[in-house]
Formats: sequence, C-alpha cells, structure tokens
Amino acid sequence: MTDQTNLKTLKVNRKADLVEAPGQTPKAIRISGVSVENSEVENLWFGRVHTGPGEISAAHHHGEAETGGHVLKGRGFIRYGERYETIVYLEEGDFVYVPPFVPHIEGNASKTQELVWLTTRTPENIVVNLENEDIADITIDYRD
Repeated sequence: MTDQTNLKTLKVNRKADLVEAPGQTPKAIRISGVSVENSEVENLWFGRVHTGPGEISAAHHHGEAETGGHVLKGRGFIRYGERYETIVYLEEGDFVYVPPFVPHIEGNASKTQELVWLTTRTPENIVVNLENEDIADITIDYRD
C-alpha cells in the first residue's frame, strides 16, 4: 500500500480560472493549464498557445526545456535554422518536438482562423525572446 501522507494533491484547473503564463512571446500567447503557478507540479509546464489569424511570433527559444507541441486547432508553421529559412507546416492533429535551445518562430498559416497549440515543457515554461535576429524574407503558404 502507498504511503498517502507524502502524495501531492490532485488539482483541477478550470478553464475559466486559467491565466497567461509568466513567459510570453509577442503573437504567441501562452495560457498555463498545469504549472508551478497553479499546481504542485515540479519540472513540467502544460498549456495552450494562441496565435491569431496570419500572426507570426517573434524569434525565441526555450532554453534547457524540451518542448512537445500538438496542433489542437488550425494550421501552423515553425521556422528555424539558418536565418529561419527552414519551415515546417503542421496540420490539426500533428505533434512536434522542439529540442532545447533551438531558436524558432511560430506562425499561423491561416489568415482567417485562430491557431491553438497544446504545449508541454520540461523542466518548466522557459522563454528566451531573441532580438535583432537576421530573418530571411520567405513566402508563407497561407491556406484558409
């Protein structure tokens, strides 16, 4: 039998009570679902990321955190690599892994619908926004 005295408390965080995560990037609004701010969690952040129609985030990385993403709603893309010239498109239902310290840009590949990701990070929601990046001018395949 498990010693019940040292167990953490199961916690439900209701949709109406969720707030923006402390780490933010312009045009990629993070909402904490399970985080150190609202649960007894250690080494985990799990939430939603919202990007409006046609919006593209600023360049950033997540430090030592490993990131898993799932496109819950919409069609998105991630740019990375030399001058952010490599682009991968993700459709609703797709998953992506972003390794630690990989600079990237996230975007909404629709000009009419919101993009919503479910995202998890360990050890936490580390966000390092990058300034003065040399970003290539590439054509984005927008679809509605």
